Amino acid sequence: MEEEPKLVRRRANRHSAIKAGRTIGERREKLETSNERMLARKKDKRKKRFRVLSVSISFLAIAGILAILYFNFFGTKNSQVADAPSGDYSLTIEIIDEDPSAAREGISSRMRSYIGQAEADFRALGYTPTKVIVPASSIREVDFYLEGQNGFIKMTIDRDTAVSAEDADRMLRYLSGIGVSDFQYIDVRLAGKAYWK
Repeated sequence: MEEEPKLVRRRANRHSAIKAGRTIGERREKLETSNERMLARKKDKRKKRFRVLSVSISFLAIAGILAILYFNFFGTKNSQVADAPSGDYSLTIEIIDEDPSAAREGISSRMRSYIGQAEADFRALGYTPTKVIVPASSIREVDFYLEGQNGFIKMTIDRDTAVSAEDADRMLRYLSGIGVSDFQYIDVRLAGKAYWK
């Protein structure tokens, strides 16, 4: 004879996750009303707008910072260029152009401006330029002759006049320091290098 199953009291099954007479999914499933769905959608839309707004503000802030840095970096360079002298220097030295075609066309305004600036820079360093020769063999080269010096200074209009004049001054002081007073030329056309012959 088969034994009948024992009935377990409800108190013994109290800790069970499944409640008697109910389905497993009953706790999770909950019917949403249409109002609750509308409120949830509105909340999602607000979150989405807030995210878009915060991302836009972040991008605008980054763009503003980059614009400020750009104008601070490049704006100072432009203002320095704007504050630089206009190049209207009065030339007091003789300019000799060895190019035969220069007699017709004359010396360019860029070349005149460069020579005027270089003359002013040499005078500021205590030298007196006597004449300038523009060689026919080179388009951008300018040869400066200084009072009291046997040779000349080879310069190029592609470099800043103040830097070239300072390089020439250093080279003249160096040659004077090693006892060389007679030289053919000093070449300061390359940045960071100077030659003499």
